[in-house]
Amino acid sequence: MNLKELKIIVTGGAQGMGAHFATRLLEAGAKVAVGDLNEEGLKALPAGIHRKKLDVSKEDEVVAFVAWAHEQLGGLNGLINNAGILKDGLLVKKDKTTGVVTRMSLDQFNAVLNVNLIGATLMVREVVAKMVETEQGPGVIVNMSSIARHGNRGQSNYVSAKAALAANTVTWMKEFAPFRIRVGAVAPGMVETPMTKGMNQKALDAFTANIPVGRIGLPEDQWLAVKFILECDYFNGRTIDVDGGLGF
Repeated sequence: MNLKELKIIVTGGAQGMGAHFATRLLEAGAKVAVGDLNEEGLKALPAGIHRKKLDVSKEDEVVAFVAWAHEQLGGLNGLINNAGILKDGLLVKKDKTTGVVTRMSLDQFNAVLNVNLIGATLMVREVVAKMVETEQGPGVIVNMSSIARHGNRGQSNYVSAKAALAANTVTWMKEFAPFRIRVGAVAPGMVETPMTKGMNQKALDAFTANIPVGRIGLPEDQWLAVKFILECDYFNGRTIDVDGGLGF
């Protein structure tokens, strides 16, 4: 699909990778609507990007946002499912000093699933429904998964969400093919974002030493993969790892 033909939503688009994607899309001539809880970040986006506060974990907000974006953009034929949060922790932990055993709370587990999986699913449901109702196809959806989907210590909640999102990329490819809607996913490794910039430098250096290309990723690295999925009409149902060779 030609980027100039896109009328696309980017969730979690007020900072980091999402803001980079939205800016690149605007530069390419696409019509872009961004949803995010970060209102200050929304205000800082370039002129020309439509923006509105959005909590993707709230069904009523997702329904209203998609209807708003459809009106603002004059239609919809794309979605980048980028909104996500982290609430890392071991599922069960024993304190070495006191011997006290603690558990990850259900609230901590569900908080991540509610945004990273349920929110992403709600966005796909509403955007695709709007495309089908208005016969907007062809269309394209890009889900942001993670290399953590293969399993990563201390991230039971995040892994569950990102693995499910990669699996649903295949499921949705099959379900939406009759409507001429493609679905793909990108799985980043460590990416330079406001979150990683706050990491302890020693820990960051140790992590970077394990990446074969010798650096953590940049939002532009992920954008190149997203752009490929958007533009390549033969790409469908697969997840691209963009991790510098880190693997799992």
